[in-house]
Amino acid sequence: MKGVTIHQLRCFDAVVEEGGFQAAAEKLHRTHPTICTAIKVLEEQLGICLLDRSGYRVTLTEAGEAFHHRAQLLLREVEGLDGFAANLAAGEEPELRVVIGDLCPLSAIVGLLRKFFDGRNTRLHLHFEAISGPWERLFDGDADLIVHHIDQSDSRIEFIELSEVQLVPVVAPGFITFPLSGGVTQRQMRDRLQCIIRDTARHSPQQNYFLIDGSPRCTVGDQFMKKEVILQGMAWGHMPLYMIEQELHDGRLLSIAGKHFPGNSVKLAVARLRNGSHGPIASRLWDYISGQAESLRLATSGLTGNLPCMNARQTP
Repeated sequence: MKGVTIHQLRCFDAVVEEGGFQAAAEKLHRTHPTICTAIKVLEEQLGICLLDRSGYRVTLTEAGEAFHHRAQLLLREVEGLDGFAANLAAGEEPELRVVIGDLCPLSAIVGLLRKFFDGRNTRLHLHFEAISGPWERLFDGDADLIVHHIDQSDSRIEFIELSEVQLVPVVAPGFITFPLSGGVTQRQMRDRLQCIIRDTARHSPQQNYFLIDGSPRCTVGDQFMKKEVILQGMAWGHMPLYMIEQELHDGRLLSIAGKHFPGNSVKLAVARLRNGSHGPIASRLWDYISGQAESLRLATSGLTGNLPCMNARQTP
């Protein structure tokens, strides 16, 4: 492909898409001879015939069809590069790093991000972290913003409050042999396997919540795996209510919430460093989320229930 130019590829693509040289010339605002010359030189450089000119309407040869497919991929990359360069020239960030925490309702959050990033050239780097992992990434400067529960009194961050997520202690039918009631105690559950989420923090102290001292436990990487482990009757644990409402309704999971396992609720928020460097796209995303926060709260209003809250020591 020595000497092949983007101009030649655009002329070739236009001829194919428009079905003729004159139509391609009009589309590209070029003269008919310019288009013809560009295609002729391209074929000579490649050493292959790209177009069948024997009919009323030019068509692709077999080799031309294969080449056109690859040429279109390259042209789309070039268009993306043009937009990327325009963003850089305008001072816009080439990428944004967003971290989603383990308790987030993914459909609502990812849907919100998709709507914002549709048609933008800024690349989204989306990460999943659990427990204290999102906070660590934010304070280490590895995230432009996080979606997670936070310490709202921390003066280092600013936040937009989103929805509230309730955590419910649950078991599968048959996992325990004693009667299910509000009187289930930690002593009764101490010998039964407890499933917990693995903290993804790399250098911060590992955090665990709702643990019974001395009880056996298994760790998993996310709430989806945890749910499946509990559904299979392998262990018990606390789950976000929005993920298990149907299973509680149809009896595939049973709540053991009560005096000794009251459950808890946490407030999710979008957070960023108060004194961080926020570029134009990051600022627009922040404003967009702020404008959508109430709609998101309404959309996720079913994520909370009426279980009593735990004390502050047990709040994740």
